[in-house]
Amino acid sequence: MSGTSEDPAPAADLVGPAVTQRRVFPVDRDVVQSDPDAVQADPDALQSGPDVVHAAFAAAPLAMAVVDREGLVRSANEALAALFGRCPEALAGQAAADLMDLASDTRTWHAYRDVLRGRHARLRCTRRLKHPDGHSVWVQITVAPLPDADGGGGGGAVLLSVRDISVRRELQARMRHLQMHDPVTRLPNRTLFFERLAAALEASPYEEGAGRIGLCYLDLDGFKAVNDTLGHRVGDRLLAAVAERLTRCADQVGYARAATPLVARLGGDEFALLVEDSKGTEQLADLAESVLKALQEPFDLSGQRLSVSASIGIVEQRAADTTATGLMQAADTTLYWAKADGKARWTLFDPERNAHRMTRQALSSTLRPAVDRGEFALEYQPLVSMEDGELHGVEALVRWHHPQFGMLTPNRFIGLAEEDGSIVQLGRWVLRTACRQARQWQLDHPGVEPVFVSVNVAVRQVWDSDLVADVADILADTGLAPRLLQLELTESAVMGSAGRPLQALQALSDMGVRIAIDDFGTGYSNLAYLSRLPVSVLKLDGSFVRGFRYDDGTHPNPADEVIVEALVQLAHRLGLTVTAECVETSGQATRLRRIGCDTGQGWLYSRPVTPDRISELLADAGV
Repeated sequence: MSGTSEDPAPAADLVGPAVTQRRVFPVDRDVVQSDPDAVQADPDALQSGPDVVHAAFAAAPLAMAVVDREGLVRSANEALAALFGRCPEALAGQAAADLMDLASDTRTWHAYRDVLRGRHARLRCTRRLKHPDGHSVWVQITVAPLPDADGGGGGGAVLLSVRDISVRRELQARMRHLQMHDPVTRLPNRTLFFERLAAALEASPYEEGAGRIGLCYLDLDGFKAVNDTLGHRVGDRLLAAVAERLTRCADQVGYARAATPLVARLGGDEFALLVEDSKGTEQLADLAESVLKALQEPFDLSGQRLSVSASIGIVEQRAADTTATGLMQAADTTLYWAKADGKARWTLFDPERNAHRMTRQALSSTLRPAVDRGEFALEYQPLVSMEDGELHGVEALVRWHHPQFGMLTPNRFIGLAEEDGSIVQLGRWVLRTACRQARQWQLDHPGVEPVFVSVNVAVRQVWDSDLVADVADILADTGLAPRLLQLELTESAVMGSAGRPLQALQALSDMGVRIAIDDFGTGYSNLAYLSRLPVSVLKLDGSFVRGFRYDDGTHPNPADEVIVEALVQLAHRLGLTVTAECVETSGQATRLRRIGCDTGQGWLYSRPVTPDRISELLADAGV
């Protein structure tokens, strides 16, 4: 019988230097006291003691052998010989280490040698031995010193015992299989999947299969509806049927010398196909396409025909460049993209798209503390009279001086602030800072007509905070007159206002604060509803103004001019003033002035500038 190494000797089984002991056989003291002649009754029996020991050794059901200090088998019993399909005499003189495969790993070999030399009292290890008839036997091997004839120990022979643990190993294997496989689909479960993934990533770069790794992360579309409407029993049968089709797809990959992908159920309706030694994204895409096609065919479950689709995220990378966590995060992100792009499709991981997502996530997580750290600042863009070119007001535009990403404009973070609610805190800071600055300009330039400041307000600020109270407190603290504050809301936010938002707008208007509709013409454009809102200013979206260009060689769009002229006339009829955004050329300014626009804003007049630059403009106006 040949052996293969499986488990090294546990540290607990390597006991320290052997201690010389005298073997003492127990004696029944009651018998000795009651019958002092009992021990001397059969002197022949005592003389035959060694023969009895040898007979017991030979007939013992436990496989044993006596091994000398050179490691050679001195004698073996029938049980040990049976393991090798030979007679006991044939084992005598052979090296025990070769018979038991003790030299297959360095640690076990050295421990065995130490026991032979008396440096350790015991060695225990596990080996798989191969019987001559072909079947394998798992055994536990124990090696311990035998006492010398006079009771001493140390450098004498050792007893090697071998216990068959095949049944226990088989039970352990069955238990592991149950622990590592999903009971519904019989596929490897999440635990076994990550074990295989970790092993694939930890393989040496010089080993075959360690170059690249691929993953198809799959989620069934609409599976929750199946469970909710037809019950979990039908849902489980559907999962089992899906698992069968996924397994067939994996078996039919068909790439030369390519290992069959591991198909696993990670939980719920999520599956994974792990491709070790991936040949590239084309292989993964072909596999994902075959999965989508396989799932298109309806499932017949006990007379019920069900159709299901799947979304698949594909990641394919060099094994050395990723980790199990990184690979799964990328796969999860890509699966989300596939869902967001319309479901029933596969999507390939895009590092640039992921970098944008990571940047967005990083910005979102640092938004709130950024206000307290003073990372935000305001710039101001002049609002100029179309009639005489005088400065009438400024729009406050927030900038984020991010320590990692540099200066960020509002389009990079305002949407995030609205999503997580930090827009309330940020908006309050912007409002207070802008009002304080407007009041400071008024104090610094008393001989000039005060300019108003226009501040953008998100609809969530109206819903999630007491905007009216905030504005009243800020105006009182800064000393700015309400008429010098203008609040801008987008058209869609204002036109959909009802209940609390409408009441807040009305209260602000009654306070004397001006309400402006920003980007007018891009949303609902419900002119009838507009007449019932407390609005005083319309800001025309820049897309209309850009249609007025001559300077770049393009012809203006006549329809844009007609629309703008009509809107201006209507606004004036309703008592509103009109501001044109994105005015970039003198030609645009001339045409806007001719059709009646009141105020212009754009790079023709000034880009957004610092407060000091606005002070310079006010100082020039006072000269």
